Amino acid sequence: MQALRSGYTEVWVPRPVVPLIRFADRVRPIAATGLDLVGIGIDTPPRTLELLGGFDEIVSWYGANRQDFQQAVRGLPFRFLRALPPDDEGLHAADFFLRQIGGTGTSIPRIECAPLPDAGEFAVIHPFSGSARKNWPLERFHEVADRLPMPVRWCAGPEEALPQAVRFDNLYELGRWMASARVYIGNDSGITHLAAAVGAPTVAIFTATDPAIWGPRGPKVRILTGCPTAEDVVSAVQMIRRG
Repeated sequence: MQALRSGYTEVWVPRPVVPLIRFADRVRPIAATGLDLVGIGIDTPPRTLELLGGFDEIVSWYGANRQDFQQAVRGLPFRFLRALPPDDEGLHAADFFLRQIGGTGTSIPRIECAPLPDAGEFAVIHPFSGSARKNWPLERFHEVADRLPMPVRWCAGPEEALPQAVRFDNLYELGRWMASARVYIGNDSGITHLAAAVGAPTVAIFTATDPAIWGPRGPKVRILTGCPTAEDVVSAVQMIRRG
């Protein structure tokens, strides 16, 4: 999206993502625009049509697979792009999205995020993801925590059961906190991608999905696949801290 920036750029995204969009002239939660009401069997809100009609071009991953949505916005300057990369091409998702808009080269997602001052030395572990099949066993995360030479702060979302976990409502503030950590350890999850994007040394554990397509990127990222042991993860932490 940042590569699409023009004279005036407005971004509409799910509400939790709003704080992470720092490059746009304006950012709106999708639910506040009425876009989520388009193409669901009711008349499109007039205010939504008025907002959409004010743009010279609308690049949209939203509604790319919904004919009802596309029919409802016909006549407006939409350019629909595929929301997921094809599995058979083996192209990393970040590069796929960049190529969709005419970019070339390798894309390394980056969110400029100032670390918290005087945060001290600590490791962050987030042992969850959006799917149970992507989760490394929780007891192994505890084994890793016991072996790390620094305090561990556990991270969890609002609905993830983990006593004494640190929780943030604002993803940008979460990013600042993770950017302050000496290392972050987690599964294949959005939070792991955020940790890598804000520059935290990141150890990502991929048990189900293909990191060649979905892995976080960056010079401080190490990815372990399959069923690593706690010792494998600790070794990866040591390697990434040595640079």
